[in-house]
Formats: sequence, C-alpha cells, structure tokens
Amino acid sequence: MSKNHNEFFETQVLGHPSGLFVLFFTEMWERFSFYGMRALLVLFLVSSLGIGGWDWPRENALALYGTYLALLYLTPIIGGTLADKYLGNRKAIIIGALIMTFGHASMAIETPFFLYLGLLLLVLGTGFFKPNMSSFISILYKDFPEKKDGAYTIFYMGVNAGAFLGIMLCGYLGEILGWSWGFGLAGIFMLLGLLQFTLAQGIFGDAGSKPNKVNKTIETDDHTEIEDKLNPFKLIDKVLIAIIATLGLIWVINDPLSKIGSVNFLEFGGVDYSGQTISITLLLFLYLIGSRIVRYSKITRDKMIAVVIIAFFIIFFWASFEQAGGSMSIFAKDYTSRILSGNSALIFNIVDVIITVVPIALITWVLFLLFRQTFKKYLVSNLILGFSFVLIWAIVGWKIYNNFNTYSYEISYPSYKMAETDKKPVIITENTTVPKNAIVSNSIAVVRSSSEFKTDAEISIIDIDKKGVNFKYLSEEQANAIPTTIKASVIRKKDNEIQIPATWFLILNSLFIIAFAPLFSKWWESKYNPAPASKYAIGLFFLGIGFAFLAYGANGIPQGAKTASVSMVWLVLAYLFHTLGELCVSPVGLSYVSKLVPPRMIAFMFGVWYLALAIGNKASGKMGAMIDDVTTKYDISTFFLIFTFVPIVIGGIALLLSPVLKKLMHGVK
Repeated sequence: MSKNHNEFFETQVLGHPSGLFVLFFTEMWERFSFYGMRALLVLFLVSSLGIGGWDWPRENALALYGTYLALLYLTPIIGGTLADKYLGNRKAIIIGALIMTFGHASMAIETPFFLYLGLLLLVLGTGFFKPNMSSFISILYKDFPEKKDGAYTIFYMGVNAGAFLGIMLCGYLGEILGWSWGFGLAGIFMLLGLLQFTLAQGIFGDAGSKPNKVNKTIETDDHTEIEDKLNPFKLIDKVLIAIIATLGLIWVINDPLSKIGSVNFLEFGGVDYSGQTISITLLLFLYLIGSRIVRYSKITRDKMIAVVIIAFFIIFFWASFEQAGGSMSIFAKDYTSRILSGNSALIFNIVDVIITVVPIALITWVLFLLFRQTFKKYLVSNLILGFSFVLIWAIVGWKIYNNFNTYSYEISYPSYKMAETDKKPVIITENTTVPKNAIVSNSIAVVRSSSEFKTDAEISIIDIDKKGVNFKYLSEEQANAIPTTIKASVIRKKDNEIQIPATWFLILNSLFIIAFAPLFSKWWESKYNPAPASKYAIGLFFLGIGFAFLAYGANGIPQGAKTASVSMVWLVLAYLFHTLGELCVSPVGLSYVSKLVPPRMIAFMFGVWYLALAIGNKASGKMGAMIDDVTTKYDISTFFLIFTFVPIVIGGIALLLSPVLKKLMHGVK
C-alpha cells in the first residue's frame, strides 16, 4: 500500500475516511442536479406556452423522457471503458461533471435546440461520471474490502440526500418562479460539485489518477493472488457489440421520434417491428455476455456468474421498486386522501418543515465534521462547499416562508357534458366552442396562491396536467398569453386546509434513506453482517411487505374503481419498507460488483450493472401499465398483491441459491 493511499484513511468522519465524504458531497450535488432537472422536465414539456412550457402531449413528453433515461443507462459502459483504458477515474469524473454543467446551462435557455443539446450533454456527461464515481470507491477501498459495504451505504446516503434536495428545491423554484430558475439551480449545484471535487483531489493521493492497469491477478478462496487468464475481445465480440449498440440505439431513439416527429425507422410495410427489434437485441446481448464469461479462467468465470445472478435479483427488485414513479404515484393521486384541515393541516405543515430542515441539518453537521478534518488543507474546496450550504439554507428559508403565506381557495369554473350520464365533464376554456345541445354547469376545484382573493372574485386558471385535476392560478399577463385560460370564480378561502401534492410522497424514499443508511452501514460492518444472498432476500422481503400494506389499504376499493380516498398511512408505510429493502440491495450491490470484478475492468462492469438497472426500470413500466386492466378485471388490491408475491418468491429463490452464490464468490464477503 502506498503512502498516499494511507493518507486517505488518516482523517476520520463517522468512522470513515474524510475523502469518502468529499465523494459523498460531489455525488450529492450531481444527484441534486439530476433529480432536480428530472422533476421538472416532463412538467415543463406538457405545461402551456403562456406559463413557459411547450404544451406537448403527455405521450410525447414521456417518450422523450424515457429515451433520455435509457441513454443515461447505456453511456456508462462507454465512459467506464474509456476510464479503465485511457483516462483514469478522476479525469473521467471531472470531464463528466464539466459536460453535465454545460448541459444544465443549455437547458436553462429553454429553446428546442438548447433543450436537445442539454439532454445530449447530460447523457454524455453521465456516461463519464456515473460508473467512475462508483468504481473510484472500489479503488480507494481495495485494501479494506470489509469496509466496502459500509462505504457504499454512506455514499448511497449522499445519492439520496441529493435526490431529496433536488426534487424539493429545483421542483419548487421551477413551478413557483419559472422553469429557468429550476433548470438553472440544477446547473449551479453541478458546477459547485465539480469545483469542490477538483480542488480537493489531493486527499486521494494517486488513487484513480491513472488508467487501471491490466492486472492479471485474481484473488482465490484463501485470499491469495494468482495470475489470471486475460479475455481479449474477439472479432465476433466486436461485431456483436456493434450490432447490439446500433439496434439498441435505434430502438431507444425511435420511440420519441415516432411520436414527436412522425418518423418510424422500425416500420416496414405498415408493420411496426419495435418489439421484435428490442427482443433480438436483448437475446444477442445475453449471448455476448454468456460467450465471454465461459472464456474466462475458472475463478473469474465463477465470480462473473455471481455478478449475473446478483443482476438477476436486481432486475426483479427494480421492476417492483420503480412502481413508485408509476402505479404508486397513481395510487397517491387518485386513491389516497390528501386533503387535510384544521389541526391535521397544521400538524402536516409542521411535519413538512421538520422533514425539510432536519435532513439538511444532519447533512450540515456532516459538513462540519468534514471541515474540522480538512478545512485548512483544502480551504478553497471547503469554502465552495460551505457556500453551497448557505445557498441551500437560504432557498429553504424562502420556501418555508412562502408555504406559510400561500392559501387554498375553492373555485368554480364552467364545464359541459353532452349527457347527464357522462362521467367526466369537458372544461370550457377561452377557445372552447360549446356544442348546442351541451349541458353547461360549474365544476369545483382548488387552487393555491400567495395572492389574497375575495369571495366571488374573477380569476384566471389553467389545467396544468390536462386531466382536470391540478389547476394553477394565472396572473393577468399570463392569462392573456394562453389560449386555454379558464375563467373561474372564487367561492371561499379555505382557512387552514391543504391538499398534499401527490409528488410529495416521492421525497419519503430519500428521507428514509438519509435516516436509516448509517444504521445499515453499521450493520454491514458488524459480526451480524448477512451473507450476500441473504441481503438480497431480506431486501426483496421488505419490498413485498411494503406492497402488502398497499394491498391491505386498498382492500375496500371496489372492482373497476378509478378513484377512492384511503388513508395516506399505507403509502407512508410502503415507502418505509421499500426504502429498507433498497438499503439491503442497491448500495451493497455496488459493493459486491466492485469486489467480484477484476480491477482491470471495474468501470466497464459498473456500466453493465447500470444496464441491468435499465432493464429493471423498463420492466417496471411494462408491469405498471397493467394497472388499468387488473383493476377493471379484479381490483387495485389484487394489482398490488402481484407485487407482494413476486418479490417474496424471488427472495425465496435468493435464499435457496445462497450456498451456490457463496461458492461462486470464492471467499468474497
């Protein structure tokens, strides 16, 4: 071990090297910018032109969003390979952060050219940044494998701290002040994260500064190192990679193009071959992985098979877990009672302040501990980090003040039906032509505004999501610029009554991770640290229990119902247990990949790992799309029971495979 590498472990914060927390904050600001932008993108695209949006159909916006996420998971393979062979982890991280900073800056300009340019730069930057941050920890902890699980759990807390702050603050500024404020804030913190990391590099010594050397050794069961057989890419491997990359890229890009630009590269003779294309691509990818694995030496081959088995568990985990962004959001919006009044509303406002302030206070405390260890030696980096938190606290203070000075108003707006039996009325906007035989009536909704309105005041509103659910107050200037303005009348001010936004529940996952990650980190470092397969089984069991709460809470909702009003307690409990499951699976998954994969290909394999996450996310969308069919044929409780049993069954398989996985891992713990 080198002297420089020793210095990394000399200063301690919460039982881990100070350098780990430099990475913690760098990753936190990157995730802040990513989740902050992600929270705004679709809303920006579908919002009306007069309030700064592009007024896209939801289908088009979601198609572009899906392609953006898919490309984010593909480029880390390229960025990881370049870091392994040419750049080294640290240069790749800096390059990626710089490219992403320009990407966020481009998106803040809000023109079509700069939006697409911004998304492209974010995809490219993530490809350099994401796999190398994960693999850099592996390099730093190379001689301390027993501490890797705890290190990755702490690192994962940084990921979720950034997600928590990004969703909360960028989303809030974007919706309240304007989209450019939200996109711009994401870019500012990406830049601050880049500067903080670049100016504190001395703390890492020489680690990650050079490309990963071609190390021919591998660790055996008794932890001795022997020479390993290299597995260079053959011509057929390169051909398969080219075919897989080409078909995958065409399929990913074709989806939004076929909707936004009416261009379908995979349609021949009037038949859409998109499904067949992605199926063939996945089969070729599995063949490529399998054919390469069998050519490794026995120990490396076994460890690579172990990675594949772990990836199998990961796909099923994320296919269920990511219902949070789909079916669980629908459950929050349409089936959960989110209106609070009286003492309940007051209690929620206080709780909202607490869950906003306490996590930031905890992270600020971690920052203080880091300052104590590194302030003098890395003064400029720490000053930049300190300025970041001053900015965060200022925005949070303004947010709290604004929330306590924003009021709910019950309003009525004109709508019509063609028959009394019609379930959903049509909203009458400024440019709506009402049919002659239509039955015109008034519909009731709620808007929130910091402006004071009197009873019977005439105001202008807009249907934000085009579903007749969420409405926004418009100023006179905004109303004049929007053809879909709705004229409404104020019925009454709803004193001490609030409606919790459906998106509010999304921050619970990050909040629970911030709260529980240190406890799990200590668990993984204790003598009670479970075997790898057991961790995945526990995580899957927790996931199933979370969905069991939803299934039980939805038990009274009748077959085919599209709306209901069940207690929000079930959603809170579901997010709690899902988070506990995530802590058992995701950060330790990163740790095991780093332990099992030979150092010479660590960043590349992290890229493959993120590809497994992409498959899980895609499967999540496909499974979540069944919600309407299952609810119509059975009920929504049955839908969530599916996600209760599937993770529990896969968790049982994980336990059964525990002896096999242990043997394949050759002593890796």
